[in-house]
Amino acid sequence: MSDVEALTACLNSIEQNAKEKVVIVPGGGVFADQVRKVQKQWLFDDQIAHEMALLAMQQMALLFKSIKPSFLLANHLLSIDNSAPVVVWSPDIEELNASLVDANWDVTSDSLAAWLAMQLKADELILVKSIDIPADLTILQMQKQGLLDNAFSKYINHALYKITLLNKNSFNEYAFT
Repeated sequence: MSDVEALTACLNSIEQNAKEKVVIVPGGGVFADQVRKVQKQWLFDDQIAHEMALLAMQQMALLFKSIKPSFLLANHLLSIDNSAPVVVWSPDIEELNASLVDANWDVTSDSLAAWLAMQLKADELILVKSIDIPADLTILQMQKQGLLDNAFSKYINHALYKITLLNKNSFNEYAFT
């Protein structure tokens, strides 16, 4: 399944099957990959790269919104409206800087999703990956293999929510409860 097909299928599944509020945290995707490439070329610091990667996440949020116009786009924690069934988070740089979220490549959308889940007192965090997820690995093993970012364990340290990792091609099989 292509990336376009997989993303559309995931968003369709959320729209059709979510029984409770869902907040989607997009990764930076190809836009964040470009930030990594350009940072090597221009040698700017990790704080600037982090802010550019957040802009990449904002671009992906707009892409998601273009696929599903009925989804609410929210930039701030306070704008994550409880009445909207599906929200796409487009992270605000100033809000994250003020919250003291680490600004380096150890933090990607994985950790930001964990941070947001904690702020929202979520019941579950579902991470959808484009790579296969081996069964029975610990969080630390997944970090060492590059399946999760290096800061993830820090951001779930006191989490009370369930954590589920899924491959993008098996997302449609997930039972929303």
